[in-house]
Amino acid sequence: MKKKKLLCLLMAAVMAASVFTGCGDSKKESGADTSTDADAADDGEIKEFTAFFAVPGSEINDDNEIQQMIAEKTGAKVKETWLTGQTQEEAIGTLIAGGEYPDFIEGGSSSVQLYEAGALVALDDYIEKYPNIKELFTEQEWDQLRQDDGHIYWLPQFSNIYGEEKECTHNDEAFWIQTRVLKWADYPEIRTMDEYFDLIEAYNEANPTMEDGTANIPYTILCEDWRYFCLENAPEFLDGYPNDGSVIVDPKTETVIDYNTTDTAVAYFKKLNDEYKKGIIDPESFTQTYDEYIAKISSGRVLGMIDQWWDFAYTGYDAIKAAGLDKQGCSYVPLPITIDRSVKNQWHNSGGVLNVSSGLAVTTSCEDVEGALQFVNDLLGQEIHDLRFWGVKGVDYEVNGDGTYYKTVDMRTKASDSAYKASHLCTYSYFPQWLGTSRDGINAMKPDGQPQEFFDGLTDDVKECFNAYGVMTYVDMLGTSPAPGPWYPMYTYSSTMTTATEGGTAWAKMAEVKHEYLPKVVMADDFDAGWAEYMDAYNACNPDAFIAEMQTELERRIAEAAKYE
Repeated sequence: MKKKKLLCLLMAAVMAASVFTGCGDSKKESGADTSTDADAADDGEIKEFTAFFAVPGSEINDDNEIQQMIAEKTGAKVKETWLTGQTQEEAIGTLIAGGEYPDFIEGGSSSVQLYEAGALVALDDYIEKYPNIKELFTEQEWDQLRQDDGHIYWLPQFSNIYGEEKECTHNDEAFWIQTRVLKWADYPEIRTMDEYFDLIEAYNEANPTMEDGTANIPYTILCEDWRYFCLENAPEFLDGYPNDGSVIVDPKTETVIDYNTTDTAVAYFKKLNDEYKKGIIDPESFTQTYDEYIAKISSGRVLGMIDQWWDFAYTGYDAIKAAGLDKQGCSYVPLPITIDRSVKNQWHNSGGVLNVSSGLAVTTSCEDVEGALQFVNDLLGQEIHDLRFWGVKGVDYEVNGDGTYYKTVDMRTKASDSAYKASHLCTYSYFPQWLGTSRDGINAMKPDGQPQEFFDGLTDDVKECFNAYGVMTYVDMLGTSPAPGPWYPMYTYSSTMTTATEGGTAWAKMAEVKHEYLPKVVMADDFDAGWAEYMDAYNACNPDAFIAEMQTELERRIAEAAKYE
């Protein structure tokens, strides 16, 4: 009864107001035990756990086929609940106030609040018991996950690489553009911000509507809540730096730089201001919700935008394919945009990203911590991992004579259908997982890492585009840069900052100012006056205190990494 009551409370919490990331960057190849908890599975008893993830997500059907298969093999299943109708902070705050939690939780940027509330189980005494969990991280990485009290409370789930790195999808941020725009221009080499907007302007002037007469949206910007990175953090990429998120790190001088005030930042926002005045930028950019943004992407009307692949592809792009809009060239590809052609882009880096600021945690409300962790351990075993991400052999994928996995056209079509995903597929997407190479040494851990399968599964318009540019993957469109330095990424520190420090207070104020003023800057009749007003408000936040604190953390990370060399 307690579980049912808790689930009801949880659902009430997330509905009351009607909410990538992170990872181990070492390549693992230790061949940990992949067996499951056979006793629990064999005696017919299925343990039922609950989980809440403080991000939007899609729930699966209660009778989901692969979830049931996993339950039969592991002896456990999880009822997943996602953020609905509240902000992340509101949902986590409601749970903390109530003092009861699901068995598993991923609090995102509110993970620290869960830790401070005493809501999480310290995992130190358990990790050694579960070999598949243990091999997720190196000793250095496990140490990086320790909180102020010296204990580990969560497991970053994403970008852990097993064996050889295999990556075809650029899952990160980029300037995206529809293939129809590139095809119309005979697939030009677009490298700079100016070239990008010039092309969109020219295409939209010549082709102002879609085939059915619906007006195009040349460029839109997502600004809602924490997703305003789609507006504000482009200057770091334009200057050729990787996604440290909150600052730039000069690797030569090992110095933190504020990307908000660089010459490139001024040039970027001046460009947005010019495009807004020309009618190229969607006038609803600064008021639209995430759902409204996804609806626009899904309609095929948006020619280009900056976003993270994971933020739009699994909803908006899947909808484009389902509606057959790819046949009109509405699929998106990334471009290696920088401020000028002398700058080498770092939109895509090799290696994983250890996001120490959040991850999957077990809560103090869980009555079977060992059973919960055994389930996580089982999910990382190769057989279950294949079920999660490849599906059922003969149903969701086939195997060539050499052992290579592949899918038929029908299998790929089903895998992108929302009803089929809800009834059949079960990835347990916010539980720990692997990228890279399967333990068989042949296949990718996930289909989107299998080069030939990836290419065969592309829509025809993307295949034509890739063939024109002589590439096979989204990553090839950008190129791959080496893994950044041991400090990377700095956002894993800034996302944990609080107003308890001068730098943390400055960081909070800076975010508020950027949210308020950057839309005004883009829409300003007089850009110079608008920028000056913004800078006055920004400098009043004491950004130097934030930069100083980030510099201290940078130096700490470099020194810490040196201990393991």
